[in-house]
Amino acid sequence: MDNGTFLRIAGLSAGYGATRVLERLDLDIRKGEFVALLGSSGCGKTTLLRAVAGFAKPSAGSIIVAGRDVTRLPPDRRGMAMVFQSYALWSHMTVGQNIGYGLKLKGLPRTEIAQRVGELEEMLGLTGLGSRKPAALSGGQRQRVALGRALAINPQILLLDEPLSNLDARIRLKVRHDISALQKRLGITAVHVTHDREEAMVMADRIVIMDAGRIAQQGTPEEVYNRPASPFVAAFMGAENVLELSGNVDASAVAIKAGANNHRCLLPLGGRTLESGMFEARFRAEAAELMTGDAPAGAPGQALELSGRVEAASYPGGIWRHSIRIGEAQILVDAPRPFEHGSAVRIRIPAEKLFLFNTRSAHERPHAHSLHDGRKGRVLEASET
Repeated sequence: MDNGTFLRIAGLSAGYGATRVLERLDLDIRKGEFVALLGSSGCGKTTLLRAVAGFAKPSAGSIIVAGRDVTRLPPDRRGMAMVFQSYALWSHMTVGQNIGYGLKLKGLPRTEIAQRVGELEEMLGLTGLGSRKPAALSGGQRQRVALGRALAINPQILLLDEPLSNLDARIRLKVRHDISALQKRLGITAVHVTHDREEAMVMADRIVIMDAGRIAQQGTPEEVYNRPASPFVAAFMGAENVLELSGNVDASAVAIKAGANNHRCLLPLGGRTLESGMFEARFRAEAAELMTGDAPAGAPGQALELSGRVEAASYPGGIWRHSIRIGEAQILVDAPRPFEHGSAVRIRIPAEKLFLFNTRSAHERPHAHSLHDGRKGRVLEASET
């Protein structure tokens, strides 16, 4: 085991019946690390968590915790605890009884159970609620009870299966910070499954983005957000605007050719591995600057500039979001003020906020649209990548 690795998942394959979900997946997690498994429904993140917990049997590979192979052990002998999406609280038990249930199964004395339950109630902001039953609690309080029950047995690893998805948005914002702070305070190793990008960014030390049972990319929140390794990751991390460009690459720069709706520009290569030819360019709505159509052009080596017309503007809060027609394509761009419907505009995307990838073959990218061929295409949504 490598120095610092606490949980090792090696060559793990798993599925349901004839359906293979995970295929020889490898993942190392350090002690005390908070790792978020991020991905859309069906990507394999929950299957991976259930395999680690012992609720799904892998067909190949191993799960090692602190040097001990737990692959074939039952869930209660793995030193782990899991918080489920539904919380799975006993409705006939009080808060205190729910939290202390695992300790009771271990046969601990009542006084010791009461002391541990009291400590957890205080730690989780549940003091005074110990005699209530789950039906008398708010969603946030029930979530804390489920977390307390998991922590009561002092697990080596805490597994979280989308535990915040049943909370309303306002409570969810607070509870995600509460869980993250508690995990840091206890120094516990945590693996958290979520489909919510912002939730993963806020809570995790490292994000593991999954796609079709494999790891598409892993890294710190800053790394996966600012340096996506593929079009799929870029789209999943919010860069849903997509264009097709052409250009040439040398040792230090990418020369983007002028098209019907884009200016020629010279962008720094910035460590990207690219070849001359066609590029898939992605960027976020908030990354672009929206200007009037007669605004002066910027320096050619700093940004990609596009020309288009405003089709719609809406106010989601804090900014105005514009739908811009560029040839036959549509993109979304944010601005601090609204631009009139039908007005000619210029869009400037700084080089550091533009993600470039060599395009795949035509059958792999049926929806990509080209600024050099205005007869086809539309914007890819994140769910289509």
